[in-house]
Amino acid sequence: MRIDVITLFPDALGVVRDSGVTGRAHHQGIWSLHAWNPRDFTHDAHRTVDDRPYGGGPGMVMMAEPLKQTLLAIEADRQHPAPVILLSPVGKRFGQSDAARLASSAGAIFVCGRYEGVDQRFIDECVDEQWSLGDFVLSGGEIAALAMIDAAVRLMPGALNHGDSSLQDSFQDSISGLLDSPHYTRPEVCWDQPVPAVLLSGNHANIARWRRERSLELTANNRPDLLEQARNQGLLTKNDEKFLASLKK
Repeated sequence: MRIDVITLFPDALGVVRDSGVTGRAHHQGIWSLHAWNPRDFTHDAHRTVDDRPYGGGPGMVMMAEPLKQTLLAIEADRQHPAPVILLSPVGKRFGQSDAARLASSAGAIFVCGRYEGVDQRFIDECVDEQWSLGDFVLSGGEIAALAMIDAAVRLMPGALNHGDSSLQDSFQDSISGLLDSPHYTRPEVCWDQPVPAVLLSGNHANIARWRRERSLELTANNRPDLLEQARNQGLLTKNDEKFLASLKK
């Protein structure tokens, strides 16, 4: 998977390229990251990439032409075409299914907006999709891009030390889109709180049931919308519903 990012702050992307799970995967060649600064595709002495908005108003707007020239350079450099994705508050909210779709693809070209926004003509002509992290506004798209790249890379084969680790993550379809269960590690007693006995039992069936029930309980208490979504999709079993009914009592 190759990820290209159009950004005025290419150094901001170093955290996923150089550190942790994504950094190791990048070093191993599982994925690649290429940052492109629109200022490198301007033709004036000030390397101008923004201007005042027509119609007045506060702030500045990213100009269409530098972005378009940057995109043309990326497309010429890539071996495979990729969707152009603008990180924007008006975009579709990014979810685990989007991360999985990205992880199984040849990659994407992310456009990180800044200032008050991007000239609409660039969006109309060049952008395939718009993605958002949620209903809030960031100073730019870089933080959103980092989160989305991280979410996708960790799903790629070989990225995690244990191949099944991502299957237990919250929101994964393999556990019906529920929140993950609690986790414990050594020592067995910490601050007078012991590890739940079932996790020390060696009984894998009981452990699996305990994890499922804790996952259901956490989701019911913290994200009932996810629980209802799983129910509407027919992803909850009769035992799940029986356990959820017991919680209400």
